[in-house]
Amino acid sequence: MDFRDIFGDALSFPINNIVSLIIFIVLGIIAGIAIGGALAGVVLGMNSNNVFTVLGSGFVGFVVALVVSFFISGYQLDIIKSGIQRSPDGPAIDPVRQLLNGLKMFVVSIVYYIIPFIIVSVLSIFLRDWIMLVITFILYVIFALAQFMAQCRLAKTEDIGYALAIGEAIGDVSRVGILNLLIFVVIAFVIAFILIFIAALIARWNSYVGGVILGIVGVYLVFFVARATGLLYSNV
Repeated sequence: MDFRDIFGDALSFPINNIVSLIIFIVLGIIAGIAIGGALAGVVLGMNSNNVFTVLGSGFVGFVVALVVSFFISGYQLDIIKSGIQRSPDGPAIDPVRQLLNGLKMFVVSIVYYIIPFIIVSVLSIFLRDWIMLVITFILYVIFALAQFMAQCRLAKTEDIGYALAIGEAIGDVSRVGILNLLIFVVIAFVIAFILIFIAALIARWNSYVGGVILGIVGVYLVFFVARATGLLYSNV
């Protein structure tokens, strides 16, 4: 698929799967409430000098938010998978599987970002100044692109070992094409910027309506980027 087909499909996908979009919005609200409740409990506990309130409220809210976040991440992976398969249908809810896949994605992301951190930390002992800056930039770009591919590999197979095959993930970068990936990122960023800018203008006119629209646009963009990502990877 070329970029016109990819982004044309990705822009219409959330609207064509409005039920999935609403489900995602509800999940986001639940995560927001959990985080807000945790923060409120911590503040209340600090004001009352009640350590148990602080620990209890913070821990429960954190756990709920974390579980919902993993679930959302797993749901995003299924959206990517639908793009890889070029299926017009949004993913169904499968809580346990999607929660576990979200946890896998969390582990994969940590691995892909901790490796360049370790390499840079070791090299910084021997190298200095602009050379170190250039090496750091190159390493993080390479591993960020590889992580992008690893996300698609996990979505496609649900196999964490397949996603953690770093050499193969880097190979996928070359198969998709670094230039194509950079163009993809730029186009996605421009589209996201335009939609957020419009929502922000509405928010200035009416904060309540604008706040709701910003939230909807945010969820829409998650669907849009995940779908476009899957479609791009379907060319591999």
